[in-house]
Amino acid sequence: MTSTIDPKTIGKPSRPRRHVRTLTGRYLPEKDASGKDKWPRGDEKAWKDGMRNVDKDVQQVTRSFVGHVQTSLARQPYNLDDLGAYQAAALSARDDLLVNWNNTQMTYTRKVPKRAYYLSLEFLMGRTLDNALLNLGLKDIFKDGVQTLGFNMEDILEQERDAALGNGGLGRLAACYLDSSASQELPVWGYGLRYKYGIFQQLISPEGEQLEAPDPWLENQNVWELPRLDVTYDIRFYGHADRLDDGTGRAVWQGGQEVLAVAYDVMIPGYATRTTNNLRLWESKPKRGFDLNSFNAGNYEGAVEASNSAQAITSVLYPNDHTSFGKELRLKQQYFWTAASLADILRRFRNLNKSIQEFPDYVAIQLNDTHPTLAIPELMRILIDDEDLRWDNAWSIVTNTFFYTNHTVLPEALEKWPVPMLEHVLPRHMQIIYDINYLLILQPAVEKKFPGDRDRLARMSLIEEGLPKQVRMAHLACIGDRKVNGVAELHSDLVRTTILKDFVELEGISKFGNVTNGITPRRWLDQCNPELSALITKTLKLEKSVWLKDLTKLEGLLPFAENKAFRAEWAAIKQRNKERLAHYVQITLGLIIRTDAMYDVQIKRIHEYKRQTLNILGVIHRYFVLKNMTPAEKKLVNRRVVFFAGKAAPAYYIAKLTIRLIVNVARVINADPDTKDYLQLYFLPDYSVSLAEVLIPASDISQHISTAGTEASGTSNMKFCLNGGLLLGTVDGANIEIAEEVGENNVFFFGHLTPAVEDLRYQHLYRPIPVEQKCPALAHVLQQVSSGVFGDSGVYEPLLNTIRQSDYYLITDDFDSYIAALEMVDEAYLDKEEWIKKSIRTTAKMGKFSSDRAINEYAESYWNIEPVSVPAELF
Repeated sequence: MTSTIDPKTIGKPSRPRRHVRTLTGRYLPEKDASGKDKWPRGDEKAWKDGMRNVDKDVQQVTRSFVGHVQTSLARQPYNLDDLGAYQAAALSARDDLLVNWNNTQMTYTRKVPKRAYYLSLEFLMGRTLDNALLNLGLKDIFKDGVQTLGFNMEDILEQERDAALGNGGLGRLAACYLDSSASQELPVWGYGLRYKYGIFQQLISPEGEQLEAPDPWLENQNVWELPRLDVTYDIRFYGHADRLDDGTGRAVWQGGQEVLAVAYDVMIPGYATRTTNNLRLWESKPKRGFDLNSFNAGNYEGAVEASNSAQAITSVLYPNDHTSFGKELRLKQQYFWTAASLADILRRFRNLNKSIQEFPDYVAIQLNDTHPTLAIPELMRILIDDEDLRWDNAWSIVTNTFFYTNHTVLPEALEKWPVPMLEHVLPRHMQIIYDINYLLILQPAVEKKFPGDRDRLARMSLIEEGLPKQVRMAHLACIGDRKVNGVAELHSDLVRTTILKDFVELEGISKFGNVTNGITPRRWLDQCNPELSALITKTLKLEKSVWLKDLTKLEGLLPFAENKAFRAEWAAIKQRNKERLAHYVQITLGLIIRTDAMYDVQIKRIHEYKRQTLNILGVIHRYFVLKNMTPAEKKLVNRRVVFFAGKAAPAYYIAKLTIRLIVNVARVINADPDTKDYLQLYFLPDYSVSLAEVLIPASDISQHISTAGTEASGTSNMKFCLNGGLLLGTVDGANIEIAEEVGENNVFFFGHLTPAVEDLRYQHLYRPIPVEQKCPALAHVLQQVSSGVFGDSGVYEPLLNTIRQSDYYLITDDFDSYIAALEMVDEAYLDKEEWIKKSIRTTAKMGKFSSDRAINEYAESYWNIEPVSVPAELF
């Protein structure tokens, strides 16, 4: 006899089994007759004597470091380079994190608090070692320890690569919120994907074009992740869903492709606390990797086809969706991540032995934008098909569990999926979406409150009519969540009055709130600008751990704006930060940058609405004004160095043309003997968190110049202002709230306001005015670009025509106002003492924009979770 398998059962789902023993399971000690904890096995004293604590002195650090050199790296002092030293230091720090991480998870298991889970497709973490040591309070001890062993801490830190888990503000916000959750001792976990190659490594061709290369950030081992090879879930795609004829609404989804989700954990330490939370990342692997039968039959490509298909899901962040294959891969990516995360959350909940009806009492799930919206029909599928709940009961659980953060009011940026693709890839979920839309939830509710209003029904439908039909994910997120929020006051108001106006009228204004974004001051001041942080600590006469966790304490700096000695120290730190940036550019790009000038910075994802085009056209205008000046006039000019950095989506042609124009304008300007002493321009490739940490402290002025009403919030504006850089921007996003805090006399606003935008666009379409008539200064700039002054005269015409013709982002309307604002900046900067006062006041009033404040708003007003302190001793 032998074991057998019925081929007919292959590919059919089994009833879900309760997840049993895992490394992250729920373990509590048994009690003896007196009620005391029983030790689980072996000699208790031997166990406790062998348990590691967090390092407390240099000797402990060096012992741990040397131990990892010997046993983890299998190396000796004779052949240890800076990379090896980084790995040994990182492993030692990770050991310290794991001590606190274990204690944190045990505390959560014992106290059983309600938990929040933050689902984000991006987590732009940056480098980890420096941040981990800061939050552990071990920076000085580790610095002395590695120096004792013959290494320099700064050289070691430079060996770490940024984790390629994000691209822009969405991912960086998620990283800040994880940091703040741990620092505020809140039980919050993050869930994301473990991308093998990130989004891409940005290279610049000799012609100035952006080139994309894989970012192999994992090639030297990521010491900060902990593989959880026993935490795996089967994720299904394709197949067919057969409804049962029992009136329950249940269906059986079977067949298709099954992929394995494997967990990797990243420790998230809080600052000045033992709380260490978790970011769980999922990697896709084939359920049955190598097809031996195909290989033996000579079909070598077929033997690895399933393996390649599975692994592609987590290979790259944001696959190019201009092809049907890329669009389908994005859809699979989003479902794979949300399904694995929900399975893990449900496994943890089931370990509590509570009724599934209590799920919302113990779980809150935050959807960071629409990417995780498939979690809504996925939870409905689990509750109906696996848990045998009635539809109304399941829907009540779902709508009390999820929360949705909207990040855009741009109609073209609101995510939609073709119905035929969803029916093919996720047939059961498409059934559930149809049920939500037509039979049970949305349309019945709309018809009841607004009878006969067919236009409203069409606007609010989850299904957008067309060829093909599309599923509106923002509508699904809105109807399936307990609360919806925007990320700045203006943005949240626009959400309520424009894109989700019909839902506000259906469900009431109380469901729609605002949580203005924030940034963590640990990374974005203390870590990236340590000299300024030290000056603030000395001046406020407070422990650093006090004001870094209560940023409103910075207001104590206000009186010192009038102190000449303090202003001199402040200015000297800014100057040294400029020199640090110039040194970085020299050693990485081989370019010499002057440091006796204003540093003007715009670092953002390259996009038309962010208007890097307006900035570069302003630089060109400044160049020609300088060219026409006499030597005497030039001597009175404010010297300016302009920096751009940011990536364009691989298929975004206009954005990539903008980069090409910036690079080629820089070549001309920087080589022109008439102007190079007064104006320099640089595009710094492959923008990252680590590059931002060098750029932001050096900035005198930063540009946040989106068309009014298009930027949800922005967070780079907060980072620059926190480091004493002034803000030049439009009345948009969080710029408005920053101005309210720091005072409008300390910011430089320009451009049309949001209410005027739609009327101006209407005029562009139906009553266009030639650029030459409307804005002669801009027309001259465009003509110079077209004439080939900056090379490639014809290649920029598609970019220039977006301005000459429809001008959707109002370049022609705002250009003159923008140039006037730049002139105001020049005039203000020439009064150095007054500029430094503005810089000090700006930093002093940035307390509102801490991510600690934002995460506490989510905890109190949305998730209903409370802080949980981790005791010093658990055993």
